[in-house]
This record gives sequence, C-alpha cells and structure tokens, in this order.
Amino acid sequence: MIRSLSAALVLSATQAFADAPIVVTDIAPIHSLVTQVMAGVGTPELLVPPGADAHSLALRPSDARKLSQAEIIVWVGPSLTPWLSDPLETLAPAAAMLTLLDVPGWAHREMAEGHDHGAEEEHGDHAVDPHAWLDPEIAMVWVRAIRNTLVTSDPDNASTYTANAGDALAGLMSLHDRITADLAGVQPESWIAPHAAYGYFSDRYNVPAADAVADSDAEAPGPTHLAELRALVEAGTVTCVMSETHAPTDYATLLTEGTDARTAVIDDTGMTLDPGPALYRDLLSAIATQLKDCAAS
Repeated sequence: MIRSLSAALVLSATQAFADAPIVVTDIAPIHSLVTQVMAGVGTPELLVPPGADAHSLALRPSDARKLSQAEIIVWVGPSLTPWLSDPLETLAPAAAMLTLLDVPGWAHREMAEGHDHGAEEEHGDHAVDPHAWLDPEIAMVWVRAIRNTLVTSDPDNASTYTANAGDALAGLMSLHDRITADLAGVQPESWIAPHAAYGYFSDRYNVPAADAVADSDAEAPGPTHLAELRALVEAGTVTCVMSETHAPTDYATLLTEGTDARTAVIDDTGMTLDPGPALYRDLLSAIATQLKDCAAS
C-alpha cells in the first residue's frame, strides 16, 4: 500500500511538472524572478547565458528551438535586446508575451546623454533606460505582472503562483531594506559607474554616480571622456571607480593610478552567479556591498 501510494505521488508530481507551461526568459535577473514565482510548478528557460552581452547576441539554433516551443515569454523589451524582436515575431507568434518595460505602475528613466565614446550609433529604441530590474521596487511591480501572466495562462496552478509571488515580494522588500541600511554612508556622486546601467539602482538609494566610464551599451569610452573622468578622480570628488566583470579594459586602474581612489568590481546581470531563484538577491546584494566598501566615507 505504501509502495503504491509513493508511486502515485511520484506520478502525480511528474504529471504536474509536465503540465507546467513552457516559459522562456531573456536575462538571468528576470529568469530569477520568474523562477521564484514558478517554484513547485516548473522552471523557466534562460535565453541569454551568464557572461553573454544582452545588448547584442547571435541567436543559436538551441535558442530558436526554445522560442518556437515557448508558451509564455517574459523579457525586458527591445530597448535591452533589440536583436530579439524579429525572432519573437517569427518563432513565437502564439506565445503569451510579457514585455516588462511596458508594464504600468513604475517610473521610467530616460537614457543618459552619451559622451565621446569613439563609436557613435543610433538606437531608436533606446530612449528609455532598460536596466530597471536594478530597482527592487520596480522588480516588485514586475513580479506581480509575472504572477498575473502565469495565472492567466495556467489557472490550474494559480494558487501556487500567487503564494510564491507573495514570498518573492516579501523577499524583495527585505532586500530593499537591507540595501537602504548598507548604503546610508555612501555620498552622492562619490563613485564612477563602469557603464550607464545603474541609474535605477542609484536613484532608488540616493547614491547617483558622478559619471560612467561607458554608455548604456558599454561602448568603449573616447580619450576626451577618459580625461574628464580622470579629472574628477584627481580633484578628490570621486573616491571609487567601478569596473565590470569580464570588462575588456581595466579603465578603473587607468583612472585611479597614483591617487587615493579605490576600485571595485560589479556587474548588472550576475555574470558570475549561478542562474536560479537566489540570483536576483545575490546580484543586488553584491552591488550594494561593493559600493559600500569602495565609496563609503
């Protein structure tokens, strides 16, 4: 009897997992949020692997296969991944689409004006800064939208999605409170960001960067802009210069050499973190810790 019951439970769990909707997400922080809401039902697919550049990625055959099989797609939007727009239309025309930048209930930032980066490009979709996941309060709005999309597409598991979203929202609020306390000693404009992707984070915690080494697409800075950044460091108004994981050039060392300014490493998508439910928390915690240790007075 016990053996039969165990077999039935295993079969039931397998059927529940098999019946889960096929969900595809774009970047690791969004994958993390969706994974939290889907816990116990299924696991979403991640399209942009850790370490890849979300702004420009060549779609692999395995990625095309994921999109063609997807029932739900959760992505930030074309401002972040312009290369993904056409494949979504051709490969996943019937999938339920949640474009997070289009979700109402939060304030969008405009892109920072560019500097002389040496390689200017026009990006028609880039009027809005897409890096909004770096604000936990915006992430809370997005979690509710993810929950609603999943409930609509898969009502049989609505109670699980709703309970999971509640847990995720509580975790995000706790994360926000911890980061607020951690960054209390960081002075505004005391640091230079590796590229212009951290505006939502710095706005939320009132720690704006003095400037950024590169623009939002991480284009290489030109000599004029590097000279401007070096002047800020030499003047003593900037005490910390951040570099980014896997950055091709160590601009932080170049800008701080011979000064008292410190350096640290951050990134905006969790390139060195394992994808999964904890990645979002670990990503923002790491940014806050590095900024506190590097820039706090």
